[in-house]
Amino acid sequence: MSLLVPVQLNKEHSTSVEEEVRRIKKEHPDDALAIENNRVKGYLKVTRAFGAAFLKQPKWNEALLEMFRINYVGTSPYITCSPSLHHHRLSSRDKFLILSSDGLYEYFSNEEAIFEVDSFISAFPEGDPAQHLIQEVLLRAAKKYGMDFHELLEIPQGDRRKYHDDVSVIVISLEGRIWRSSM
Repeated sequence: MSLLVPVQLNKEHSTSVEEEVRRIKKEHPDDALAIENNRVKGYLKVTRAFGAAFLKQPKWNEALLEMFRINYVGTSPYITCSPSLHHHRLSSRDKFLILSSDGLYEYFSNEEAIFEVDSFISAFPEGDPAQHLIQEVLLRAAKKYGMDFHELLEIPQGDRRKYHDDVSVIVISLEGRIWRSSM
């Protein structure tokens, strides 16, 4: 059993976090639908992102075809790209860093993710632990919906969003290797 202990370096940036929901509602007091169906303006679960400009400034919302526009109330952004920051001093116990989108954590706890990466690196030192995590997400999503892994992969990627979120993973070994993967 691994002696690693996960250290979460940021908080979740989603509508599952009440502090994030309060922030958005405070910035949009005149918009009763700022959070709708547990999503920002009914579209995104994430509350901080690099993309989704239409939820950051009215001018980017207006640039969309009318059928894709939201009812943008006010001028404050609904989502932001400002991160929450956490400083962590590295120690000899730190082995790697997992950077990922939220889709990974729909199927993994922090403990499970570090156990998978540590076990994979130990068993396959030349392998790609980021790709391994992606494959494990697909296996878990297929199992959750009573499918075979290959059945899930046969579903066109756009339709597959019903079964799992997009997932991007970067694993950085603190001994000098970097692995990147996404689906």
